[in-house]
Parts: sequence; C-alpha cells; structure tokens
Amino acid sequence: MEYIGLNEIREKFLKFFEDKAHYRMKSFSLVPQNDNSLLLINSGMAPLKPYFTGREKPPSKRVATCQKCIRTIDIDRVGLTLRHGTFFEMLGNFSFGDYFKEEIIPWAWEFMTQVMKIPENLLYPSVYEKDDEAFDIWHKKVGLPKEKITRLGKDDNFWEVGLGPCGPSSEIYYDRGEKYGCGKETCGVGCDCDRFVEVWNLVFTQFDKKEDGSYERLKFPNIDTGMGLERIAMVMQNVDAIFDVDTVKAIRDEVCRYAGVTYGENPQTDISIRIITDHIRSVTFMTADGVLPSNEGTGYVLRRLLRRAAMRGKLLGINSLFLAELSKTAIDLSKEAYPELSEKRDYIYRAISVEETRFNQTLDQGMELLKSIKAELIKNSEKVMRGEDVFKLYDTFGFPVELTREILASDGISADEDGFAAEMKKQKQRARQAREESTYMGSDATVFNSLSGVAETKFVGYGELQVKDAKILAIICENEVVASVGAGQEVSVILDKTPLYAESGGQMGDRGKISGEGFEIEISDCVKVAGNRTAHIGKVTNGTAATGSGAAAYVDIPNRMATAANHTSTHLLQKALREVLGSHVEQSGSQVSANRLRFDFTHFAPLTDEEIEKVENIVTEKIFEALPVEVSEMPVDEARKMGATALFGEKYGDIVRVVKIGGFSTELCGGTHLTNTYQAKLFKILSESGISAGVRRIEAVTGENALLYYKNQDARVKTCGKLLKTTPENIAARIEALTGNIKSLTQEIEKLRSAASGNIAEDILKTAADVSGIKVIAANAGKMDMNGLRLLGDRLRDKFSGIIVLASENDAKANFTATASDEAAGRGAHCGEIVKAAAQTAGGSGGGRPNSAQAGGKDVSKIGEALQKTLEVIRGQLG
Repeated sequence: MEYIGLNEIREKFLKFFEDKAHYRMKSFSLVPQNDNSLLLINSGMAPLKPYFTGREKPPSKRVATCQKCIRTIDIDRVGLTLRHGTFFEMLGNFSFGDYFKEEIIPWAWEFMTQVMKIPENLLYPSVYEKDDEAFDIWHKKVGLPKEKITRLGKDDNFWEVGLGPCGPSSEIYYDRGEKYGCGKETCGVGCDCDRFVEVWNLVFTQFDKKEDGSYERLKFPNIDTGMGLERIAMVMQNVDAIFDVDTVKAIRDEVCRYAGVTYGENPQTDISIRIITDHIRSVTFMTADGVLPSNEGTGYVLRRLLRRAAMRGKLLGINSLFLAELSKTAIDLSKEAYPELSEKRDYIYRAISVEETRFNQTLDQGMELLKSIKAELIKNSEKVMRGEDVFKLYDTFGFPVELTREILASDGISADEDGFAAEMKKQKQRARQAREESTYMGSDATVFNSLSGVAETKFVGYGELQVKDAKILAIICENEVVASVGAGQEVSVILDKTPLYAESGGQMGDRGKISGEGFEIEISDCVKVAGNRTAHIGKVTNGTAATGSGAAAYVDIPNRMATAANHTSTHLLQKALREVLGSHVEQSGSQVSANRLRFDFTHFAPLTDEEIEKVENIVTEKIFEALPVEVSEMPVDEARKMGATALFGEKYGDIVRVVKIGGFSTELCGGTHLTNTYQAKLFKILSESGISAGVRRIEAVTGENALLYYKNQDARVKTCGKLLKTTPENIAARIEALTGNIKSLTQEIEKLRSAASGNIAEDILKTAADVSGIKVIAANAGKMDMNGLRLLGDRLRDKFSGIIVLASENDAKANFTATASDEAAGRGAHCGEIVKAAAQTAGGSGGGRPNSAQAGGKDVSKIGEALQKTLEVIRGQLG
C-alpha cells in the first residue's frame, strides 16, 4: 500500500469530491457562530447545522470540507494513550437534499480503493441492522459478498441526538491484521479489540424523530459523512499512533529537540512529549481563530491546554519559554491548508509568549502555595492533602496531579485523589450549565423557526434608503404568528425586501418606518432571524397592518448616517491602532450605533496617553483628508491578495464586500458606511480599558456626539474655574498650588497625630496586666482610623514586650489590631485567632499571622465586650 502524507490525503479527498460536483468549503473557525450547544467546533457537521435546519442557505447542495476540530472531553487521557488527542481534522462530504445512499456508498468505496488504493480485502463495511437499502447497495451495486457486510445495532450504526433529524449510518472499517486481534473466532467488525478500525462514517439523515418516539421520513434526506484525517493517515502510513503520523511526528520531534530527550526510551517522558505535541496544535489553531486565554469559556480551554503543555515542558527539563517557538512548527506544517496561520503568525507568537510568561509567574505562586500547604500538613501531623487543594493547584496553577503527588511523596504525604475527582466532576457540571439550553442544532427555538413557506428578505439598503413596493410576508405579535395587528401593538414584521439594515457584524439595526394603506409602524430595531429573513421590530402607531399587504419602508436617515460615521471611523481606528501598536492588533469585537462606537482589539498592555493621542490624531487626520470610501464586491481570494483585513473567525463566502478608505484602510465588511471620511466631522476617544487578558477596548464618538462631548467638557472646565476661583487657563496652576497646601497641612496633621498618639500610648502602657507570665494590653484607643491604630501599636511595641490588642472606632465601624512578641508567640499566642474572636463579637471578620493581625467589626457598641473576649482567648492560648 502506497505511503501518503497527511496534507496530500486532505487534498486528494477534497479534489475527489470537487470532481463529483461538490463545493469545496474552507474550514470554519473553531469558535461556533450562533450555537449555544458547543464551546468549540468538535465535528465536521457542527458548523453546517444552519444548512441542515434551513436557517441558512448553503452555497451548494453538495459540499466537501476539511474541518479543524477540538474535543477536550478526554483531555486527561491525552498522552496516556497513543490515540487520544484534543486537536484533529475531519474530512467530510455533505448533501443537503440532493444525492443519497445510491451515490455516496459507491463513491466512498471508489475513494478508498481507487484513490487511496487500499486493498479491497482489508476494507469491511457495516450497516444498521434494519437498513436493507444500504445493505443491498453494498452488495448489489458495489459488488461485495454478503458475508463481508456486517449488520450492527442502533448503538453502533444509528445517529440521533434527542429529537429532530436522525438516521442510520454505514461505516467503513480497516483490517489492521491478526496481530492486533483478540484471537477469538468471533473477532470481526464491531469487536472491541484493535484489529478492525472504523475510518469513515456515512450518516443517512432520513428521519425526523418525534416526541412520541416515532420516526417520520424526511421529504429531503441528507448525507453527512466524517473521516478523521489523522486516522486515515495512520492507515496510509502504516503507523500505530496519531503521534507517528508525518505532520504530528514533526512536532513531536521538535519537542524532543527542545527537551534533549529521545521518544520511546522512557514511558513517563513519552507522556509529556505526547501532551505537548497535541496541545500546541490546539493552542496554535485556537489562537489563530481569535481565542485568547481567560478564566471562562473558550479562553479557559486555551489557557488550560497551554498551561498543561508548559508544565509538561518543565517536567522534561525545558526551563525556557518554548511553546511560542514550537507554534512556528505547527504553523509551517499546516499553513497551506489554513492560510490564516501564516497571516496571524506574529500575533500567534506574541499571544502564546505572553501567556507562557504569565504562567511561569503563576507557577512560582503555585509552588509557594504547595509549600505552604505541605508545611501546615507536616505541622499538624497530617498525611493527606485535601482534594480541594489538589484541585486548586491543578485548576488555578496548572499543576498535574502526578506532579503534586510527586512533591508530596518526598515527605510521606499523599493526595486525596477521590476528593480531587469530585471537584473535577463539579467543574464539568458547571461547564455544562454554562452552555445555554438549546435545540439539538444549538440554537434557541423561536417563532421565526416555524415560518415555513415564508420567503427570504432581500436587503437593498446599500443603495436605497426607501422602497415603496415591499410586501408584508409575516407578522409576529406576542411571540405568535398573526394575520393582522392594530394601533398600539408591538410587532415584528417580515418584508420581502427592505432598505433597513439588520443588526450584524457589530453594527446595530436601522430605525425607520413601515407604512401602507391605512397603517403606519414605527421601527425601533431590525434583526436577522431564521431563514435569511429580517425582523423589523416596532410598534403600530395607527391603523391596521395585515399579512399580504403592500408596504413602503423608510430608513431613519440621520440615525443611519450617524451609525455610518461611527462604522467608517472604526475602520480608521483599527488601521491607526496597527500603525501605532503593531501588526498584532486584531479586532476581537465591536459595537457600532448612532451614539458611539466600541472597538475591542488584541493587545497585551494598556495604551499610554501618548499612544492614545497618536491614534486619535491619525484618525482625525484621515477624516480631514476627506478620503473617498469605496465599496466593491470581489472573490475573497482577490480581496485577501490586495491586503483586505478580515475578522477573526468570520464566515466568508466566495464573493465578499470590500470597504476601501483611500489608500489607508481596506477591510472585508458588510456594514453601511459614509462615502467620504469628511462626513464623520470629528473623532474623540472617550476611554481605553482592558476587558480580558490580551484584549483592550476603546470607546469613541464622532460627529455631533463628539461636538457635544467637547461642549460638555468646556462647561465642566468653566465650572471648575468658578469653584477654584480662577480662569480656565489657570486651573492646572491653581490645583497644583492647592495640592501643595494640602500636602503641607497633611504633614502638620500627621505631626499632631503622632504627638497625640505618644500621649495615648503612655496612658495605655499603664493598663498592662500579667497573664501567665506574659504582659498583656487590651485597650480602646477611641476614635481613630486603622492607619492611626497601627501607628499607635508600633509606638507601644517599641516600649513594651508582650501581647498588645488595640481597638478603635472609625466611620461607625470597629477596628482591631493585635501584635505579639516572639516570646509570647513561642508560648502559643496567635494574633490571628485573637482578632478573629474580637471581630466576631463585634459582628465582623478578620485574621492574620501568629505575631500580627488586624480585623474589623460592624457594631462599635461591642468594642468593650470584644476586648474582654480577647483576654479570654489569650488566657486559653497561654495556658
């Protein structure tokens, strides 16, 4: 059998189905779009759900893809076995109501035997036990003997997820040979041993499962097939593990080079090598799709994978940053099939470097925590670390359980792994709950899904701001489809065509009006709904509107122009940020309305005042240069060649809309824009902030809203001048002078306070008592803030050796501090427990170390009682 590389197999598959009149689709982003059921794309079919449900129209009834996928359900098995991995590619061909079993079964056999040239005697199909149709096609059309075709039950050869579309499947198995078998006479397709490996699953979606458990035949059945690219590569390269496949092995070899080890010599070392090899693939592809490390959602998955890989590097003796360098190998191996890897190369490198550096710092903190926990266990003569602590080290600091176990073992301590497993289970439950309830296709079921027979809405708003010959296709009121609505009712209206823009790509929907004979509807928003329709949301202001009526639709022009000014300025802003900060800047989110613009972008540090000023100046310059804004449509590849900026994870068709602003900015964009930058008039950045690790946010205004901002600022400056009794131009000097006066007065107050503190200290020293041979002070210092109380404690400690407990009242709250000399602490005094008792008596909380602690309480009337309580605690501690 001929050796074929993974990249070549991918191309052969896609070319084969292109020759069968299939549309070759690029892989979708790993981040699901409008799918609440998934954190990450985990199958070839997942991103195609809208086509199967009819929510979106596919580019062709025949589609072939190679989809990048990530599954983390078995993350703890990765590295321990030769087959588990988080990242994989899924080859698939799909039919949306076009061909069916008669075509796909022979095609699958043709691809495997004639293109891949796998000997027929090594391939075995299975079918669902009741699917005589598929059995007959394999036997009569393909020509296989009946004994070569295996009938299996519902668990093996029937695909369904809850209610909805489902159907039988047929799988193609590869016979690896007797040496991989179990030796039983019954060994064959479906056996649990390693001899027969399923390589291609053909799903025949021909039924609709109803609530009563019955199966109704679909009018237009679909085909959904999936073949793991790494798995078929294992077959074609005659290797036993995904880590031996050519492209994966190349990464594995780089890991070994960094670590200075040889794969296959040490089982424990091999586990770490496999984990790093797999995880860097996931990390690289996720980062290329715009995912950034965080503590929730997809960002948490990325952070966990990266930190597991980094920790394994430590175990291999790699003490320098290496994952970012390793990502270059992953990029080079897959960049032909996934050009976004090359396009985002610098960004991927920087994002991984930042997180790996941050993890090294976290790792040091984790080691300190582990040492602290271990010391406490030894002190208390305990031999088992709590499962909660093991989980915290794992989840927050990236410590594998085996590393924690290894560090503890040197002191004869074990880890509560059952408790750890319980915490892991809780985490998985939290993750499941974080994903919203949805239909099996991952979208919330709404009344719009039930609009069967209602045509799409044609958008004509790029060139027209009104249409007078539209038709009302459907009316929704109170979540029900109705025939008509009257004045005062809130509605959603579906038209056959509209000039009003529906919310998309971060741009808010248009406002406007729909009117017809005898009715008028004020539109406050427009949104996209199932079936490529636009829902015009508004209120009937007069008359009665009915389905089927003719209608005119009008855009609120001032609102549209203000929104367009903010959208065009957002493009200028992104380009300006890239010029000032670097090419790593990528849009990670935006919101554009008539009032303001919000732009989220990738950057790893707060912008300085100078950087913000530079960005603002560049945008303003481009507005005043009156650059033409030109919009055109072209093939996506042509747009990329001309340098058009695309959004992370956005799904683009063959033909894209390109917005070009002079020679300054070129972006793929479906929004509405100005025709000239001068129409934006003004641009002002209101704020710059961080919203998550590696993501910054800028909020800004343009036009009339920018002018209003400057007017308001001017009014504030004038008000400040009046309050400071000076002119606007002298405000800074006036504040500087006042600040100096305040500083001098503060110093004077501190001198007086220090003197008063000395007097109080002398009085308090006279109250000292003897408790079991240790001098103890427990005193109320009166009205004093926490800083003053600490200062008083320091004065007393200079003159007194023993235990000092002080209380004070400040802002209707009680403060407590405690200090203990080394002698007192050696005798058993613990300040943390002392102030804790005081605080609880006064309705508060707090604690600290044995020789120093502070706390607070809510009830100042309990201060005296609290001090008496501390004396009881001290007597108990000193025996």
